[in-house]
Amino acid sequence: MIFDSRSGKIKTKITGSKWFERKEDIKQMRLPQIINSLLETDMYKFSMGQTIFHQFTSYKTTWTFKCRNKDVHFTDEMVEEIKEQVQAFCQLRFTEEELEYLDNITWIKGTYVDFLRLWQPRYEEFTITTDAPCGLAIDAAGTWLNTSMYEIPVLAIVNEVYFRMAYDYDVLLKQFKRRLDEKVRLLEEDTYRLSDFSEFGLRRRLSAEAQEMAVKAIAEVELPADSHFIGTSNVYLAKKFNLKPVGTMAHEWIMCTGQGNHKHNPAYSNWYALDAWVKEYGILNGIALTDTITTDCFLRDFQLTYATLFSGVRHDSGDPYEWGDKMIAHYNSLGINPRTKTLLFSDSLDFERATALYDYFKDKAKVAFGIGTFISNDTDEEALNIVMKTTKCNGMDVAKISDVAGKGMCKNPDYVDYLNRCIDYRMKNDK
Repeated sequence: MIFDSRSGKIKTKITGSKWFERKEDIKQMRLPQIINSLLETDMYKFSMGQTIFHQFTSYKTTWTFKCRNKDVHFTDEMVEEIKEQVQAFCQLRFTEEELEYLDNITWIKGTYVDFLRLWQPRYEEFTITTDAPCGLAIDAAGTWLNTSMYEIPVLAIVNEVYFRMAYDYDVLLKQFKRRLDEKVRLLEEDTYRLSDFSEFGLRRRLSAEAQEMAVKAIAEVELPADSHFIGTSNVYLAKKFNLKPVGTMAHEWIMCTGQGNHKHNPAYSNWYALDAWVKEYGILNGIALTDTITTDCFLRDFQLTYATLFSGVRHDSGDPYEWGDKMIAHYNSLGINPRTKTLLFSDSLDFERATALYDYFKDKAKVAFGIGTFISNDTDEEALNIVMKTTKCNGMDVAKISDVAGKGMCKNPDYVDYLNRCIDYRMKNDK
């Protein structure tokens, strides 16, 4: 992608093709382009994307942005910049070098890589307005195959636009560097015990610059025996720094596979999700997310076959100690040694909380951590708590219930009531 100073247009090249002009005028974009590669997304978008491509190509979804911060407001200027940045993102294409990188990942299949060679984001599928209490409303609607790929880059754009335009970015970056240097010093001094940990902060990072700085710094630290930096969920940075791209499934996977088919009882969402995953990957990519419609309901479907095939489970809401003890008890009830399974914690972690969890569970199971905002957006200012979730699939409402109040999301309270009643009925009657 280049800027043609004579025409004032962005020109983009599709591999093996000619340059073409983007219609929008770059002069309207006030900030540097935020997303510069289609690899700049979380790894689970490719693991889910491949399975969507092979099994759910006809599914259509609607995604909705939500800002959970009560005191945050996006100005009209911010919203216009977000529009411009999303338009620039929609001009990107995968390069052959990027496709070759994906093709060399063990579980990615050539058919999916060929699809990605043709794939492009579509700005026509976005609706971005100021019609929301926080001043920013974003919806995206289209095939699940397309719209799933929008979530992470859009959130990264929103986050960086906000912090660059609402604050003095240079001051924030200095704060970020100071805190990052302190993290690195404490890591080197063996203050923390982080087991296998990864960086998960793309969607809420301060900026692309800050996230790259943090990943590079931590990757270069000589860590003590009880801490191992595995990699990052940001596929672009994993490629750049020769790290492992980390990620398996997100809540959308369980929501859409389990609630998007009108014939399914949504209380069995986890079974449909686990079944489709095993059909695609067998024993690969084996970390299951438990809390989409509550962990207690998940465990009804996570019986001997799936508990054996999946290498572990991921925590994303509720008390992590109660959750971990519950998972260990479940493995024991099935005759599975929990020490052979991974408990991956990823909910609002910092190094201190992760160390405490490691100390508690280290002799009971394998322990791993996905640490996001604490690594990628740690400044003197409060980070944004923003999400973009599926709210419809195939014309039906879908919902995330979660294990704690406040993390669920659905536009239709009647559907949430229906889903809860389905779950309650199953829990009482399906032993």
